[in-house]
Amino acid sequence: MMSKLTLSRRGAMRWLSGLTGAASTAGLHSGLGLGAGLSGSLFMAGCATGPAAAPLDAQQRQRAADRIGWGATQSQLALIEALGWPRYVEQQLQAHPATKLPPPYQASIDALQISRTDPLLRVRDAEALRRNADKAADEAQRVALRQQYQTSRQLSVREAGDRQLTRQLYSEHQLLEQMAWFWFNHFNVHQAKREVALLLPDYEDRALRPQTLGSFRRMLGAVARHPAMLRYLDNDQNAVRAINENYARELLELHTLGVNGGYSQRDVQELARVLTGFGVRVEDEPPRLNPRLAALYQRDGFFEFHPGRHDFGDKQVLGHTIRGRGAAELDEVLDLLVAHPSTAQHISRKLAVFFLSDQPPPALVDDMARAFQRTRGDIPATLRPLLLSPAFVAPGTPPKFKDPQHYLLSSLRAGFESRPMVNSQPLQNWLRRLGQGLYDKQTPDGYPLTDEAWNSAGQMTTRFELARQIGGGAAPIFRADGTNTPVPMPDLTPLKSRVLATVGPNTRDALAQAGSQQQWLSLYLSSPDFMYR
Repeated sequence: MMSKLTLSRRGAMRWLSGLTGAASTAGLHSGLGLGAGLSGSLFMAGCATGPAAAPLDAQQRQRAADRIGWGATQSQLALIEALGWPRYVEQQLQAHPATKLPPPYQASIDALQISRTDPLLRVRDAEALRRNADKAADEAQRVALRQQYQTSRQLSVREAGDRQLTRQLYSEHQLLEQMAWFWFNHFNVHQAKREVALLLPDYEDRALRPQTLGSFRRMLGAVARHPAMLRYLDNDQNAVRAINENYARELLELHTLGVNGGYSQRDVQELARVLTGFGVRVEDEPPRLNPRLAALYQRDGFFEFHPGRHDFGDKQVLGHTIRGRGAAELDEVLDLLVAHPSTAQHISRKLAVFFLSDQPPPALVDDMARAFQRTRGDIPATLRPLLLSPAFVAPGTPPKFKDPQHYLLSSLRAGFESRPMVNSQPLQNWLRRLGQGLYDKQTPDGYPLTDEAWNSAGQMTTRFELARQIGGGAAPIFRADGTNTPVPMPDLTPLKSRVLATVGPNTRDALAQAGSQQQWLSLYLSSPDFMYR
C-alpha cells in the first residue's frame, strides 16, 4: 500500500507541477499522507454506536455526505445541517425505491427504451434476430441480423448505465442509490454471458431495487429466481442427471455465508440438488409434463421451475434435512442461510468495508450483525448502527479511498451539482478506463471494495487526466453527441467557500495558486483531500 501511495505521489507531483508550479506540488506532496499518521486507538475510540448528541460541524457534514452517497452537494449539506444527522439518516433509510427524480432528470429516464417497452418483448425480439441470423441462407442477411442483435444488446446495456448514473448523480435519496450499486456488485452478473445484457435493466429494477433498503431475504429470493443470475451462473443447465454447482457455490461463498462461513463441499453439492430445475424459458410454450409434475410447474416471465428437471430426493444442507418437494425447498434453504450467524457477519462486514474502512472495527460489525439477525435481514436495521456511529462522521477517522465510480460521480456532483447530464456515454467510457466499467466485472465476486485495488500509479495518472477534463467543464457529458456548443463553467463560489473550510492547509495552499476557475476545479479534483471520502 505504501509503495502504491509513493508512486501515486510522484505522478501527482509531476502533473501538478505542470499546472501551477512548485507551490502546488509541495502541497500535494504533503497532503498525500492524509490519514496515514492516525492511530488505531483514535479510530477505535470513535466507533461506539448511537446518534451524535451535538450538531455536526462543517468537516463532519462533508465526511457524512461523502460517505452516505455519491459525493456531497450544497443542497445535501444544507439539508443535513437543517435536519441534524440522525433525522437525515432516518429520512435516507426510509427512501422508497419507486420515488421519481425531479424533472428534468426523470424525463431523461422515462425517455429511454428500457422505460417504454416490456422487458419480455425486448428479449424475445432480440432472440428472434439471433435465431433468424443462424438460419439465414444469405450471408449478407446473416451479417445484418447479427448486427441488429448486437445493437439491441448494446442499447440495453447503455441505457441501463444511463439510468443508473442519472439516479446516482441527481437523486436526493443518495443512500438508496449507493445501496443499489452495492447490491448489484454483491449479486454481480456480467453483460457478455448469453442474454444477460438484455436482462440487465429488469434484473436491476425488479430483482434488486425493490429491496435495496428492505429485506435481504426477499432480495435473495428474487435474485435466485431471476433469469439474469440463472443464466450467468449456469443454473439453467442444472438438472437431476446433470448437476451444475456454479450457482450453489456462489450462493454460499459470496451471497450469504462467506468464504469461511462454515459450509462444506457436501453442502455445495446438496444445495446444487436443491437448485435443480430452476432455470429460464424464453419460449412462450411451457414444457409438456404429466399431470402430477404439471401441478408443480412455476413460471414468472422467463423464470421457470421445471419439476421434470428437479431432484426430488431429500437433501442435507448445513446439517438440516430438506425434504424433496419441489420449488419450496429453495425457500427453506434461503431461510436457513439468512438466519445463519455467518451470513450476518459476512453482509455486515462487507457493508462496513464499503462505507467506512478497509478494516472496520469488529465491535461495530458485531452490532450490525446482531441487528441483521434480530430482524432476519432487515437492511435499514443493519445499516443504522453503522450510519449513526461517531466513526461515520468523524474527520479523525482514517479516510476511505474513493473507487473510480465514487471519484467520478463526486467530481461531477461537486462541480456541476444541478446541471442535467445530456450524454452519459463519456462517463461510462471514463469508468471503463479506470477499470470499473458498468456491468463489466466478469467474475461473480464483483468489484473489490478495498483501497489497494484502486490506489495505484496508473489509476492516479488517469484520474489527473480526467480531472482536467472535468475541471474544464466536462463538455462531452453536458452537450449532445456530435455538437460543439460551448458549455459554460458553473459558478464555483459556493464550492470554494465550502472547500476552504474543510480541506487541509496544503490543499488550500495549492488551490491558491490557481489562475482560473477551470484550473481551480482541476486542482481540487486532483487533491489528496478529494481522493478520499
